[in-house]
Amino acid sequence: MFGKEKTSTSSLPTITNSPSSGGGSSAKIETVIGPNANFKGTIQSDGGLRVDGVMEGNVQVAGNLIIGETGKVIADVVALNVSVAGALKGTVKAQGRLEILSTGRVWGDISVASFLIDEGGFFRGQSIMPGEPDMPLLDSPQQPARVVENGQ
Repeated sequence: MFGKEKTSTSSLPTITNSPSSGGGSSAKIETVIGPNANFKGTIQSDGGLRVDGVMEGNVQVAGNLIIGETGKVIADVVALNVSVAGALKGTVKAQGRLEILSTGRVWGDISVASFLIDEGGFFRGQSIMPGEPDMPLLDSPQQPARVVENGQ
């Protein structure tokens, strides 16, 4: 009972389909805010975070942020990748991807390298993709030649 080392075969969830995670240690979810938890404040982590409860404040994680279907986050977020199946209100800065799943809702401005919204997902705000190329200068369309009829 006490003093004995427990072995666990279950591991914490990871984002495996994220192109920016690279499969490194930052892809592991090390911190979980459960569905019955309410948190106010700032979270800083070198790993990942999963929110299934309610969180208000600031989130700064070097890994991935996952907001589950029951998760509600009102925060300014800085993370490697962000996946939203619940609700998020605030600014998002992600080095990699913001993914809004079919049940996800996001209100706020985002700055991300990649952006994906599943059918049914909701986004309201402005998006900026750092390093995006300048908009090409397009010539205005040529006016069609006037057709002269009956000598007019």
